[in-house]
Amino acid sequence: MSARRIVVAIDGPAGAGKSTIARRIAARLGFLYIDTGAMYRAVALWARRLDVSLDDHLKLEQLARAAVIELRSNPLGVVLNGEEITELIRNPEISQEASKVSAIPGVRRALVDKQRAMGEVNSIVMEGRDIGTVVFPEAAIKIFLDAAASVRAQRRLDELRAKGQTGLTLEEVLKDINERDTRDRTRAEAPLMQAPDAEYVDSTHEPVEEVEERILMLVRARTSNGKELHK
Repeated sequence: MSARRIVVAIDGPAGAGKSTIARRIAARLGFLYIDTGAMYRAVALWARRLDVSLDDHLKLEQLARAAVIELRSNPLGVVLNGEEITELIRNPEISQEASKVSAIPGVRRALVDKQRAMGEVNSIVMEGRDIGTVVFPEAAIKIFLDAAASVRAQRRLDELRAKGQTGLTLEEVLKDINERDTRDRTRAEAPLMQAPDAEYVDSTHEPVEEVEERILMLVRARTSNGKELHK
């Protein structure tokens, strides 16, 4: 990766606000925003359409390698094999399946290859579960964004209701959050953890604007001695 290209890696559990913060940081810096979770969701959607069992790890790895996934910044969107799937991958069923798909070592390796390729040609803000530990361990800026599970569940519930999904309760969403946390932290391949050199940011009681400014200050301090950054 060229020394002039910068990677901002934002990791953390589900509902911590990674997507919101990463989008805002990318927009402020003029970097490409990459939502790695959307890539696992895309594979999960494709597997569902082809009726591929989540226990068929070899077939799922093949799908992950064959998938042509585009992550668009303006407007934000996800394209799988030429099809716009941004809204299709945001329902709770795909979220659950994507969490299981992401625990498969072969799938992770396939998508990590794609993620690294994206970082070879752009300055990026990439968010996920293993960006600072596995995908880009040499990233100039690493953030571990966290929040209390109850707060993360409420945020996710508000997000789902805003999209018209009104059938879930807070208790159900919290149960899902806790299950995903357990899968993410205990999987054999690239478990969720804070990189030793990552800055820990707790967004439980901190407004998104303050989190954004805090991270921007860190980015500028580590990469440009206070000057504005460019692609």
